Amino acid sequence: MTTHPTGTRSRGRRDVPTREKVAFLSSRAAYGVPVRDVEVKETHMSWVFLAGERVYKLKKPVKYPFLDFSTLEAREADCREEVRLNRRLAPDVYLGVVPLTLGADARLALQGKGEPADWLVMLRRLPAEKMLDCAIAQGTVTQGQIGAVADLLARFYRLAEPAGVTPREYIAHFAREQEKNHSLLTEERFELPQTTLAAVLSGIEAVIADEPELLMSRARDGRIIDGHGDLRPEHICLTEPPVIIDCLEFNSSFRLVDPFDELAFLGMECQRLGAGWIGETLIGHCADLLGDRPQPRLLAFYTAYRACLRARLALAHLLEPDSRQPETWLPLAASYLAIAERACLKLRPREAQPASPPRGSAG
Repeated sequence: MTTHPTGTRSRGRRDVPTREKVAFLSSRAAYGVPVRDVEVKETHMSWVFLAGERVYKLKKPVKYPFLDFSTLEAREADCREEVRLNRRLAPDVYLGVVPLTLGADARLALQGKGEPADWLVMLRRLPAEKMLDCAIAQGTVTQGQIGAVADLLARFYRLAEPAGVTPREYIAHFAREQEKNHSLLTEERFELPQTTLAAVLSGIEAVIADEPELLMSRARDGRIIDGHGDLRPEHICLTEPPVIIDCLEFNSSFRLVDPFDELAFLGMECQRLGAGWIGETLIGHCADLLGDRPQPRLLAFYTAYRACLRARLALAHLLEPDSRQPETWLPLAASYLAIAERACLKLRPREAQPASPPRGSAG
């Protein structure tokens, strides 16, 4: 009989079905303190329970090519890694890892005396109206708040050690992922706009094939670091000071990024929500603080590539047997491709770009 890392025995326990865990954690009685209600959210890889001032995240027992949560031990390890990594940008939000236990009476309890049936990340609940995506929708986000986010990110990037990615490894990553983008986006079943698709794919792939130094120089200069990996508006809370949550913890290779790749990604997502000025502000502020001003063509490439990748990930939901909200994914993919197409205009050779009208002309 093996021993669990916490000292409890891992063999011989009852395998509690996920639906039973979700049902228990959806109950107000699960939390040991008065809770008005429990809000339950399902994501691609987790169940999230908002209970009073706390949030609990339960990993799904799923297995994909890029992650494996199929065992209790793997889920515990990922919970601990999630807390460790996210404390870099949200130190007082990630409170720890707690067990969901199964007692001798075969009843589940949160942090009970029985053996662990699963593990949860416990967080301090953040105000929903302060999340950047909500603030954009409400029109309440300010230049000062974005400046504070830029300060936080620049400090994070400045203290990060170079990841040691070689130039060849860096360009190979983009080539590999873009091949996946191309394969899925061109499937006939999706019927995406062909003119847009052709412009996006050719623009991104021309840079990878014909101008690799644009990317490779970033790795050569030691600019690639262990970053956030999933820097989106819904992960940024505009409190004072701001905090940034939900980094990509389950696969370290996905976090090895150029800071300006992440910033272009965040700017692209803000642009999609109608606040393109945010990306420009963040990039300009961070460039000043980091003493690093990437070429505009590099930023355009990062924006186009990230939008193309997000289009692919949107469509990938439609390939799942139990796809949630299937009506949303195709329009979302098309919106990302439209952003990618606009960014690709900046990737054309100078002689192929539309000429500016003469100064003083009526056009």
